[in-house]
Amino acid sequence: MKIALTQLSTKDLATLAQRILSNAQSGKYPVINNHPLVGALAFSYTEYDKVYTKQIYSGKGKDVAAADHERDTAYANLKSFLNGYRKLPSAANYQLAEDLYGIFKTFGLNLDRLSYSSQTAQMKKLIEVLETPENKQKLTVLSLDVAFAEIKAKQDAFEMVFAEQAGANADLRQLTSASAIRKDLEKTVKSYLNLLTVMNEVSGWGLLYNDTNELVKAAKNSSLTREGGDNIAKG
Repeated sequence: MKIALTQLSTKDLATLAQRILSNAQSGKYPVINNHPLVGALAFSYTEYDKVYTKQIYSGKGKDVAAADHERDTAYANLKSFLNGYRKLPSAANYQLAEDLYGIFKTFGLNLDRLSYSSQTAQMKKLIEVLETPENKQKLTVLSLDVAFAEIKAKQDAFEMVFAEQAGANADLRQLTSASAIRKDLEKTVKSYLNLLTVMNEVSGWGLLYNDTNELVKAAKNSSLTREGGDNIAKG
């Protein structure tokens, strides 16, 4: 009962381990009931499945990018309005627009081009200054309360999604490396198969050996079929 476990695909190794484990735990083979190797196999398979059913990163990158785009839009809209309004001396309260646009200048007119963290730091400072009573009054006179509220809401939403991504990525980094977990599963499966091979001639072990051997053959065939398909595709 030989098989090159290192040559199996991620999916095929998981499938073989799961089938071997289910077979061993089926209750059909008294000789293997409560055997330490079955427990070890169950643990190794669970750890392997935990890693390979997760994405290698949190998967929240698109959510962060979308939230950033929304805050960029809110920021750009208010900035553009103030820039246009201040250029109309004939318009009422154009000086208020000039004053508020000056605040945008102070913190940079290209915040939407900065890195996530740099933009967040500058946006928080910008919002803090715009929230002073004097500047809030200017925003109200220009009927920009809603636009300002949107900037704050989009900034808060971005920070929330960004924090979720950071937390999720930290959790993933705490997992044992995928390669180490695979090696551990390969080692445990190999030990289990070696046990069955050694005990094959002992009374009560033959049926378990034969049934497990069929699972190994199926895994081999699956691997060969996959390789054959790859070769055809490359040709």
